[in-house]
Order: sequence, then C-alpha cells, then structure tokens
Amino acid sequence: MGWANIYSVPTWMKQTQGTIEAEVETLKKQGLVDKLVVTDAQGDANVQIQQIQSMIDSDVDAIILIAGSSTAPARVLADACAKGIAIINFDSLVDTDKVTAKVNTDSSQWGDQAAKFLIDAIGGKGKILILNGPAGVSVSDDRRKGADAELKAHPDVTVLAETNTPYNVAPAQEAVTSLLFANPEIDGILSLGGALSAGAVLALDKQGREQVPITGENARQFLELWKEKGLKSWATMQPNWLGAFATYTAVQALEGKDVPAFVKIPLPVIDNSNIDEYLARAKDFPADGYIFSPYDEELFKKLLAQK
Repeated sequence: MGWANIYSVPTWMKQTQGTIEAEVETLKKQGLVDKLVVTDAQGDANVQIQQIQSMIDSDVDAIILIAGSSTAPARVLADACAKGIAIINFDSLVDTDKVTAKVNTDSSQWGDQAAKFLIDAIGGKGKILILNGPAGVSVSDDRRKGADAELKAHPDVTVLAETNTPYNVAPAQEAVTSLLFANPEIDGILSLGGALSAGAVLALDKQGREQVPITGENARQFLELWKEKGLKSWATMQPNWLGAFATYTAVQALEGKDVPAFVKIPLPVIDNSNIDEYLARAKDFPADGYIFSPYDEELFKKLLAQK
C-alpha cells in the first residue's frame, strides 16, 4: 500500500496519516495488507509525481493520494491504472477519471450551510466578515462559492471585507485584528475552515470587542473557545478518517468488491446540541488538532453502499 502525501507538516495531515497507519495495522492483522510505503512531496506536485512513479516501479498494489495538483498527476495515474494498481484519491482531488475512486465531502455544501447558519443567527441582516483559506486552493475556493447563493439572497447582509490566509490561528488573528480596527461594527463572521475561527475569537477578545456569531471547523481550540465563551456557533469538518476510509476502500477494490467511482462523505455538524460530545474526547487529540467524528468499519461499509 502506497500513501502519496503532498505534505505532512500540518497537524491535520499528521492526524490523517495517523488514521491511515491505524487502518493499515487493522488490515495487517486480517492478512490484507503487507506494508505501508509513505512519501512526502513537501508541497511540490512534481516531486509527488516522481514518488508515485517510484511506487509503481516498486509494484505496490494500491496507492492512496491527496493530490498537490488537480492536473499534473494525470499521466502517472493513468500508468498506474493501466498496471492494475488501485488508486483512491481523497480530500484534494484530481481532474482525471483514471483512478479507482475519489472520496470527499462537498465543499460547496459546506459554504452554503455555513452561510445559512450565520445569516439566520444575525437575523437576516447585518455586517459580516468572511474568512477564507489560501487563495487558489480548490477546497477554499469551493467553500466560498458555496456561500454565494445565500449571500445574494439576503441583500441586507453586507460583506465588509474578506481575508485569505493559511488555515492557522496566528495569520487569521492578525488579519482579523486589522479588519476590526477598520470596521467598528461587525455582526457576524463567516469563517470557512481550519483554525481561522479561533484566530477571530482571540482577535475580538484582545480588542475587548463583543463576540459575534461565527461559523467554523472542528479545530480543538475553536471548540474549547466556543464552550468557554458561550459562542453562537456552528461547525463542520473534513474528517481525518478520510485517510482510513481511503485505505479500506483500496483493499475492497483489490478484493474485487464493488467500489463507487465517487464516494460523497456527509458533512458532520457540530452545534450546541452536541459540542459537549466532541469536547468530552478533546484530550485524545492534539491541542492544535481537530476533534473528528468517530468512525468504524460499519460506517465504511455504509459509505461504500451509498447509491
């Protein structure tokens, strides 16, 4: 089994690799996997292509992949498919259909649901900030596009400003701090992933500003701040167990089982009705990590059985 990672430094990636390694250990005990070969392209799509080629040359049976480019790996993936290698692409997807299966949540739906919550939370009118991930990253762009319909349907909601930063606390806090100086009145924050929301909450706190309704992701720090400050919030997630599921799916394909060309992962929702369930497990996750939803083989079977 080959795991072709685009980069391994972010905590989200480390946690995702942890679920892959745990799943491989389970499959080893069942006699279904011999070993896991891990590569790290350190953010370079061309290096990732070379690493995938090395896996092909080493006769791996399956490759799971988070792509560094939606287009660049097309030829090497076609070569892998031609040799009968099972390829499961998850999270950051390629454009080519020369893979066994693709696995992902719906980023547009993420943006739409977040916008609906925030607009309702501010009573359908008011001034908001929008916090995005890095510009040009497909997941970030798709989440933002997904929010458009709701924003356009509510002309009394004014977008004061938007940011594009890495999905980390420090750059988000810095960006929001600047926006707070420029905008004395803010009614809500549409934050679209990563640890951006924690940065925004800390920025509001540091300036002595009142907390406002805010959306976010399942970053542990944000969930803890949410509970501590009694925030009016909503969050979803890109579950780290997508890695484990991709591993499981690759083995199912090699076993000749029916594997859909695309598996859509439903977006888990965190709100005030279930946040305590997530925080009860907080100690099991890194302080700068993500408290992802529980998973098991039964969940994986149900996901593969979706029509």
